[in-house]
Order: sequence, then C-alpha cells, then structure tokens
Amino acid sequence: MGYRVAVVGATGAVGREILKTLAEREFPVDEIVALASPRSAGREVSFGDRVLKVQNLETFDFKGWDVGLFSPGGAVSAKYAPIAAKAGCVVIDNTSHFRMEPDVPLVVPEVNPLALKDMKRNIIANPNCSTIQMVVALKPLHDLFTLKRVVVSTYQAVSGAGKDGMDELFSQTRGSFVNDPPKIEQFQKQIAFNCIPQIDRFMDDGATKEEWKMRVETKKILDPDVEVLATCVRVPVFVGHSEAVIAEFAEPVDLERARAALRESEGVVLLDQREDGGYVTPLECVGEDATYVSRLRVDPTVPHGLAFWCVSDNLRKGAALNAVQIAETMIALDLLPRHA
Repeated sequence: MGYRVAVVGATGAVGREILKTLAEREFPVDEIVALASPRSAGREVSFGDRVLKVQNLETFDFKGWDVGLFSPGGAVSAKYAPIAAKAGCVVIDNTSHFRMEPDVPLVVPEVNPLALKDMKRNIIANPNCSTIQMVVALKPLHDLFTLKRVVVSTYQAVSGAGKDGMDELFSQTRGSFVNDPPKIEQFQKQIAFNCIPQIDRFMDDGATKEEWKMRVETKKILDPDVEVLATCVRVPVFVGHSEAVIAEFAEPVDLERARAALRESEGVVLLDQREDGGYVTPLECVGEDATYVSRLRVDPTVPHGLAFWCVSDNLRKGAALNAVQIAETMIALDLLPRHA
C-alpha cells in the first residue's frame, strides 16, 4: 500500500524534477497531485508515463494526504505549508523559510537522518543546494578527523535561480553573437561570459545571505562547533554547482584514510586521478544523484587540513532528490503514517 503525495510548485524547475525523481525511484505512490498557483492551474506536467493536470494550490484541501513536497517559493510555503501540516500532511519544504526554525529538522539523509525523529510541526526543511553537497562530502571526513573550520568558494549554476535564470543566460549568450545588448533582470550584472560574486542580498557584515545560509545550515546539520566562511559566486553554467573546499580538522589527517572514507560513504563518488581530466566538472554531473569529489589533497598551510573540489546536480541532490530521500528515510524509520 502506497502514499498519497502532493507536489507543490509542480510547474517550476525543482517541482518537475521532484516528479521525475519520484517516478525514477519508484516511490510508493498510491495517488499523486500536482499543485501550483492559480495561473498555472490546468497546465500539464509529467509523472513517469502519466500526465498530471495541475490543480490550484489556493483551493486544495490537504486533509487525507500523507506527504507534501513543497518548492513554490518562500512566501508561498510560509502560507501553505502550515495549512498542509495542520491537516495532517507531512511537509518537506525546499524553500529557505523554515530552515533555521529550531523546531523544524533540517535534514540531509546521508548526514543526519535521525533528526527526523525530532519533527514537531509536521514540517521538515530541505537545506540550501550548496550546503547539501558540501556536508555530504564533509560528513565522512568529520567522522574521522573532527572538522573545525571550512573555507568554501562556490561556483553556482544559474538554475539555482530557477527557469528565469536559465532563460537569461541563454538569451544573453545568444544575443552576444548578434550584438544585442544584454537584458539584465534575474542577476545583478550580465551573467553570460561572466562571474557574479553575489547570490541573494547583502547582510550587515558584508556576507550575502547565500553565504550566511551555508554557515548556519552547516552548523545545524553537521556540528554547531564548525566554523564556515563561504564566498558564493554565480557562474554561466546551466546546471551543476561546484565548490572548492578547504577543511581544517582537530586531529591529524591521513590522505589514504580520507580517500577510503569518501569511497565508502553513501552519496559520494570519489573520482580523483592526478592527471589531465582526472576530475569531475559540473557538466558531467548533470542528471546524476551523487556528490562527486575530486582534487583531494593535503593543505600544508594549516596543521591538519584537506582541500578538495566537489560537484553535484543542484536540481537533483541539491533539491528534488534530497527531498524525496527525506520521504524515503521517513518510511524506513516508520515516521510517515498513511491516512488511507
């Protein structure tokens, strides 16, 4: 017997990826509904070999539905996630709205699955895409050597800003070949053939909110004692986030033990050959579930340091896949009741 599943924000890039991931992983679905704003109601989206007609979120009754996978934007989740949760539907929310609320678990199943047992409001938060892949790669190293500090520079794909961000990169790139002036709407500057060291708004300390998210979310998920300094950069890549990570540990590091731990860790693929092309790029991770780790090496500038490069598909592990894995983990832990 399966579950009654609602996908909220089903017409967006992440919502469509959630539907695709549910079908690919054969999630036990008895009934599924695609929900979006009134202007999207009536549109059609794919779920495996089925076509779903999108229904209006504003008039939908969540009573009797088991799990809701939300990716409609923070303001929409802020309004409708508590409504769904109150109706008895477990909400797995992909927006940033609930992440740092103390009574809402923030979960990456490979890292802190037992945090799901602390669910109090029928709401679970999916972390930021850039945080997810970093903590997946850091968890086995933290278990070995006790992580103290992380300095990370991200190279984040435009799909992190949704379909409109992808469209802007495409139109600016195409326009550059016919001398059309770039139309700048989704990003602070031209993104085609450029890098923009700002994702989200600036905060009082000079960090951007994306950089703040990586710091506070890592502490909540992995260890409150870990310090994180992030520089987050938008790059002209459609899909796939990359990160250059420098990690400092409390205990002496051993490169071969680190390699072995990464090879054995769930969700990680170590592909680290010290030769031309012996690493994974964002283009190569598109459509894949894993976080790929390459360029693993000792950092000689601190007593116990490692540096590495990691890439992951931000629409899959950075969003849709992690949400679906949370639901799967809840089933495995007997935390997802059926209403039917």
